[in-house]
Amino acid sequence: MLTFAAAVILLILTPGPGVMTTAGFGAAYGFRPSLRYVLGLFLGSNMVLFAVVSGLAAILLSIPWLRTVLMLASVGYLVFLAARIALAGAKIAFIEAREPPGIPGGMMLQAINPKAYAVNTSLMTGFGYAPDAPVFEIASKVLILNAIWIPIHLIWLWAGASLHRLDLSERTQHRINIAMALSMLGVVALAMWSAANGTP
Repeated sequence: MLTFAAAVILLILTPGPGVMTTAGFGAAYGFRPSLRYVLGLFLGSNMVLFAVVSGLAAILLSIPWLRTVLMLASVGYLVFLAARIALAGAKIAFIEAREPPGIPGGMMLQAINPKAYAVNTSLMTGFGYAPDAPVFEIASKVLILNAIWIPIHLIWLWAGASLHRLDLSERTQHRINIAMALSMLGVVALAMWSAANGTP
């Protein structure tokens, strides 16, 4: 279980669309107004988790044309976000927020988030610790995953909400943008690797 928990922390901590947009909305609207968006991400993450555990994701993604369309949409969206972040110049801009965040937006992002599928598939099919009690293992993994997911995303939200209060130099802000864009491209690479290896 400890190995599984450590894997959850490492996989969720790495910047992806969920944490990037969480920090961005926090910076744009503040902590409390952005909680609805984080709730949407949470519900969407569990929706993806259910799809992985039930095998629904594997069934849907076994349809070649549908898999290709979803992968192109996901990768294209992530590259678009990375470009917007990298080209934001001296202004910290995890993502431009044009309207207040909400539950549906968070759920929709997770539905097309390749990192969500890759992480959940990796966690649920690997790191076994109760081979003789599969129901217990799945249930406990879901509980552990959610118990770690919530505080990590709240920390990212708090970090984003705190950024506008910092007086950072333009060079520092630009470096932050480049680092976040490279992290997003890392998610794109993970998505492509996942597709090449036959996982969602």
